[in-house]
Amino acid sequence: MHFHSRASAPAALPAPAHAGDTVVCWSRMQAEAGQSLDVIIRRKDLEREANGGLFLWGVGNAPSRFTHIFARMRRPISAIFSVMKSKPKRIDAEAEDLVLWRAYFDSAGKPRPLPPASIVTSRAGTSAGRKRAHYALMCQSNVPLQINRGGARFDPLAFRNVGEQGGPVGSSQVTALLRQVAMQRENASYEVNMTADLVEGYWVRLCDPVLIGPAEKADLDNLSSCSVVDWAQLAARLRDRPALDSPDGLLV
Repeated sequence: MHFHSRASAPAALPAPAHAGDTVVCWSRMQAEAGQSLDVIIRRKDLEREANGGLFLWGVGNAPSRFTHIFARMRRPISAIFSVMKSKPKRIDAEAEDLVLWRAYFDSAGKPRPLPPASIVTSRAGTSAGRKRAHYALMCQSNVPLQINRGGARFDPLAFRNVGEQGGPVGSSQVTALLRQVAMQRENASYEVNMTADLVEGYWVRLCDPVLIGPAEKADLDNLSSCSVVDWAQLAARLRDRPALDSPDGLLV
């Protein structure tokens, strides 16, 4: 499978020449699916290196239709990642039952396998039922992924959601497509902790889930001595298992 590659995004956001010129995808990150943020970053960097710069960042909410429009236009959009101010929810930090997603829907609605070394996990669900949907940002970075501290700031108050309403960024919006409408304050409340470029489908819906157990989760946690070759082999092994059944044949 061929993936488009571009240079990595700058650490700081440029000031817009005109109001609304700058569009970014902002995502707040924290522990997820039973993994600490440091382990997630390490895992994503192994994935990025094994895929030639491409990695998928799992998110819980669906994109707006404008994301798909920009993806078809191939409009350059930076993905901006900021560490959440609040502690992770216990259900996320201590999740035990996990789902691994192996495919995504392209712009035509056709399922496509994830890149060979890509692993996206999420909580399997709650006592009320299985998790039925999960999403991912398709990102490209030509530099190693790491959490940068004390650098550029990100000011949510300088942005509005892309769309007809153009509402302000909501406190519950973990990931959002935003248009810059004002200059950012130097004392903005968030940092730009990591950046990448959105590529291919930009922000996609995942499908073809499989359950993984404690042993597989331990493999995903113990990455301190994992090489890129080791990671590629682990990804292939974890993805080689029977798919989950569901009423629609796609999701659980």
